[in-house]
Amino acid sequence: MIFDAHTHTEISSDSEMKAADALNVAEKLGIGIIFTEHFDFDYRQSVHFKDMDFLLDPKEYFSKYESLRGDRLLLGIEVGLTSGSIEANKQIVAENPFDQVIGSIHAIDGYDIYYPEYYEGKSKDEAFTDYFQAMAAMIKANPFIDILGHIDYMCRYAPYDNKEIDYNLHHEAIDAVLRNVLETDTVMELNTRRLYDRTAVEALMPIYKRYRDMGGRYITIGSDAHTEENIGMNFKVALDLAEHLNLQPVHFKNRKIEI
Repeated sequence: MIFDAHTHTEISSDSEMKAADALNVAEKLGIGIIFTEHFDFDYRQSVHFKDMDFLLDPKEYFSKYESLRGDRLLLGIEVGLTSGSIEANKQIVAENPFDQVIGSIHAIDGYDIYYPEYYEGKSKDEAFTDYFQAMAAMIKANPFIDILGHIDYMCRYAPYDNKEIDYNLHHEAIDAVLRNVLETDTVMELNTRRLYDRTAVEALMPIYKRYRDMGGRYITIGSDAHTEENIGMNFKVALDLAEHLNLQPVHFKNRKIEI
């Protein structure tokens, strides 16, 4: 069964999606679903912290959803990868029975890259180089994650005319990310949020081809849905891309790969 391996319910402070609604949509689509609620330990130190609390309470999480857990619903976490969160990430992962752990870059140097302030005074080349260098370092520093989330996250918000990743321009920095992914037995996520855009697909293809050429075999497929209508979005494109690149879609259960 294909799983939407990256979703957020009302447990995450940036989502209002109800578990029952998410499960109903997934059942209609004939797919499984994994909740991966946010844990960004040092987001409070971000210059953008206001009312958002991305500190997952595992006790609340499992109390609320453990009874729903089964063959079609698994319970995971998405940890933010920053230098100030490594020990907290390690602890929450070690102490709780998550099915899978996504690690994602959401902030760099105290700036949430969702906001335009991060990009002030930076060329596109500078911003993306810093992004990939931070990503490579954080993968190495967090070898206990299972999945690297949305490598193209910055493309959602970067203010440049062309927001896409240019693999040829940043191949050294991206290859460092991929080497660390492979050395730590981390799996690349193919995030489907932007796959409606052919330009985005074409920009991502060289990255995932390089991942395959370097020895990568698996990907997870995740919508990053925060609303039920986005569950399973663009999955056909993702599955076609995976087949074209000879990458096997997987998910994690009990922290082990399931095909």
